[in-house]
Amino acid sequence: MNGTKKPLTAIALVLVGATSYGLVSVVFKLAIADGWGAKPLTLQQVFSGAALLWLALGVTRLNKRSRSLARTRKEWLKLTLIGIIGLSLTTVFYNEALSRLDASLGIVLLFQFTWITILLESIRKRKWPNRQEWVAVLCIALGTALAVGILEKDYSSIDGWGILFGLLSALTYSLFFFLSGFLPQQLDPIAKSAVMSTASLAFVVLLLSFDGFDGIFESFSGPMIGWGMLLGLLGTAFPFFCFNYGIPKIGSGLAALLGSMELPAAVMAAFLLLDEPLSLGQGIGIILIIAGIMSAQRKSSGPVAAGKEGEP
Repeated sequence: MNGTKKPLTAIALVLVGATSYGLVSVVFKLAIADGWGAKPLTLQQVFSGAALLWLALGVTRLNKRSRSLARTRKEWLKLTLIGIIGLSLTTVFYNEALSRLDASLGIVLLFQFTWITILLESIRKRKWPNRQEWVAVLCIALGTALAVGILEKDYSSIDGWGILFGLLSALTYSLFFFLSGFLPQQLDPIAKSAVMSTASLAFVVLLLSFDGFDGIFESFSGPMIGWGMLLGLLGTAFPFFCFNYGIPKIGSGLAALLGSMELPAAVMAAFLLLDEPLSLGQGIGIILIIAGIMSAQRKSSGPVAAGKEGEP
């Protein structure tokens, strides 16, 4: 029983975390429409995410429910590198892409992380993906194209820098999934997320220091803090806690496929909050993505054995 319970819990948390992260594009667009810039929003997001995670860690410590933090320099280094590469760079690149492109195109570019992560896993394991993984990838790829109406849009005046930032966010996001698969399972997922988010915050502050902080700290008003807290919760604290719990238990390849739940969440949120139309083709695309996720999940329906140092 315990051999299957933990993977199913991990699968559920990765799906929920992906759903949360899928809402970021819509919330970020709403914040941009409210008059805020990408850089102060990014700073507020990573700051709020780190603060929320350390608050959650403090509560669990008081209740004596938390497990160990990193024990060795190697583990601390891993958490720091994943925080910088997977959290801060993904946030910076993705937010820059969203500030220059439509939300739908931005998330399509981010979604390239699925096949990049599968490729990285295949290289690491030195074997091709199995049939179910291929079916899942094809369903998700076709579903993604339909869900965002990519064939119906006019892309004649696309911002080239936006495309580049979107692709870079896909690369760094895939590295987050891939590298997280090497973390030890016994580490507290809240503690892991808190350390990663702190490294992410330090790196974002360092990046912003090169351009100067003009107009960034001055924009720390009530509404901006509200947007930052919402982005920090949906885009940093909650999803990366879920990912840090689930990825070491199910493997980065499967986690990347399950992460495709972000797109249906983003499309539905855009329909409900931004009044964007939801066509029949988009509905079919969402169904295909869910079918791909179910196909990917089937490979983990049996017991999952923990690897050395949390390897899948």
